[in-house]
Amino acid sequence: MASICNLPFIPPSSFPAIKPVSACAAILRHTPVFIRTPPHFIAPRKTHSVIRKAIQSQIHKNYVYPDPIPEFAAAETEKFKAELLKKLSKQRETFGNDLRMVVDVCAEIFGEFLHKDYGGPGTLLIEPFTDMMLALKDRNLAGAALAAGASLLWSQNYVDRDWEDWNSKQHK
Repeated sequence: MASICNLPFIPPSSFPAIKPVSACAAILRHTPVFIRTPPHFIAPRKTHSVIRKAIQSQIHKNYVYPDPIPEFAAAETEKFKAELLKKLSKQRETFGNDLRMVVDVCAEIFGEFLHKDYGGPGTLLIEPFTDMMLALKDRNLAGAALAAGASLLWSQNYVDRDWEDWNSKQHK
């Protein structure tokens, strides 16, 4: 009878384990290491009631985003439309004669989002950009993914910053 150590290696996924691992197999074990903090570095303990009150006070605070600003939405939509047209016109071979229609569809969906849902930094959602792609595909317009991706990238880079600029100018 051959020893298990002399058998050729077969990957474990090829057959189920029938026999326990023999004495010739090495098993690596890691010994846990516990590092203790010296007593003078430990912060004084707070009572459970103080911690509980702090947690409860944080739980009940809800941040309410401001309502969309129609003037900002209109101005930002026009800026978006001009910038998207400029960006996508570099790839005219992809869009052909449908470039203006692609930009108009994207701007319409983006403007609707800004008017209804955008309330400042932290409220830029992905849904309008997926809606753009789906609307462009439904209308059989070329470059749907490219246009939606360019729209998303532009929005991530400019919308929050433009909103903060808009509001800082309004309060002065």
